[in-house]
Amino acid sequence: MLGETILNFLGGMGIANLDIRSAIMIVVSLVLLYLAINKGFEPLLLVPIAFGMMLSNLPMSGVFDLGAEGEAHGLFHYFYFLDEWGILPPLIFMGVGAMTDFGPLIANPKSLLLGAAAQFGIFTSFLGAILFCGFNAQEAASIGIIGGADGPTSIYLTAKLAPHLLGAVAVAAYSYMALVPVIQPPIMKLFTTQKERTIKMEQLRPVSQREKVLFPIMVTIVVVLILPDAAPLVGMLMLGNLFKESGRTLRLSDTAANALINIVTILLGVSVGASAQGPVFLVWDTMMILILGVFAFMVGTAAGVLLAKLMNVFTHGSINPLIGSAGVSAVPMAARVSQKVGQECLPGNFLLMHAMGPNVAGVIGSAVAAGVMLTMFSGY
Repeated sequence: MLGETILNFLGGMGIANLDIRSAIMIVVSLVLLYLAINKGFEPLLLVPIAFGMMLSNLPMSGVFDLGAEGEAHGLFHYFYFLDEWGILPPLIFMGVGAMTDFGPLIANPKSLLLGAAAQFGIFTSFLGAILFCGFNAQEAASIGIIGGADGPTSIYLTAKLAPHLLGAVAVAAYSYMALVPVIQPPIMKLFTTQKERTIKMEQLRPVSQREKVLFPIMVTIVVVLILPDAAPLVGMLMLGNLFKESGRTLRLSDTAANALINIVTILLGVSVGASAQGPVFLVWDTMMILILGVFAFMVGTAAGVLLAKLMNVFTHGSINPLIGSAGVSAVPMAARVSQKVGQECLPGNFLLMHAMGPNVAGVIGSAVAAGVMLTMFSGY
C-alpha cells in the first residue's frame, strides 16, 4: 500500500511528465529572462512573457490547459481570452496614446513618409508567406503584420483573421519588439555611410497646443472614414492622446499612461508567453512564422533607412538616414536606437526627437496596415 502511494506520488510529479519540447521552451524562457533582467532588453515586456512561458511549460502547472473536450481552463488561459476577443490590444493603444507626443510628427510631416516606408516589410512578408510558404491570405496577413514591430496590432489582427496562429504571432511580435536594440543597428549601419550617420538635423519648430489637440481628432476622422476596420486601434490611440493633450483630463491621462497600461501589459504578457507551450509551439509552421516575422522587421527597418536616403537627395542632405529605422512601431525603443547609433558615430548628435516623428508615425501606420488587411481579408 505504502509502495503504491509512493509510486503514485512520483508519477504525479512534474518532472516525471516533462517532455523534450517543453524542456526546450523552459530553456528559451530562461534566456529571455536573462536578456530582460541582466541585459535590460525591454524588461516590462520580456519578464511577464518569459515567466508565463516558463510556467505554462512546467508539467502539470495547469495555468494554460485544454480540458478533455477542448474547453479552456487555467488562469493564464482566461487572460488569453481577452487577447482573442480583441480587448487588451486597444487598451494598450490607449495607454500608448496617453504617453505619446505627436509634436515631432506635426512639426515635421515628412516623417510620416518614413513611418509609411517602414510598413513595407509587412506587405513583403505577406507576399512571401503566400508565394513560398503555403499560408493562405488571412494567415499571411497575420504573419506580415509582425513586421510593424507592434505587438498589440499583431494580436488584434491575428485574433480576427487567423486565431489558430495567435500564440506564435504574438510571441514573435513581442520578442522582436524587445530585441529592437539587437536587430536594428547592423541593418542601419549596413545601409548608411559614416558621413550619413553624422548628419546633424535642424531643431524642430515649436508645436502649439491647438495643433496637438486637433491632431488626434482629425486623424481619427480621416482614418476611420477611409478604413472603418482600423477604428478600435486608431480610435483608442487617439483617445489616449487627446486625454494627454487636452489639458482637461489629466486624471484619465495618468490612469491610461500608468496604472491601466501596466495592468494590461501584465495580463497580455503572461498570457502571450503561456501560449508558447512546447508541444504546440515547436512545429514547422511556428518556425516559418518566426523566420518570416524577423524578415518583415528587417525589411521594414531597411526600407525606412533607404527612403530617408532618397529624401536626402531632395532636401540637400538635411536628413540623417538613421531616423528612418525608427519608422517601425516600437515606441520609443526604435527612436532610442537611432539616437544611440547616431551618438556612437558623432557624440553630441541628438537625433531622438527627430526619430520620434517616424516612430509615432509607425504606430499609426501599423494600425492603418492592420485596417487594410482586415478590410481586404476579413470576409474570406
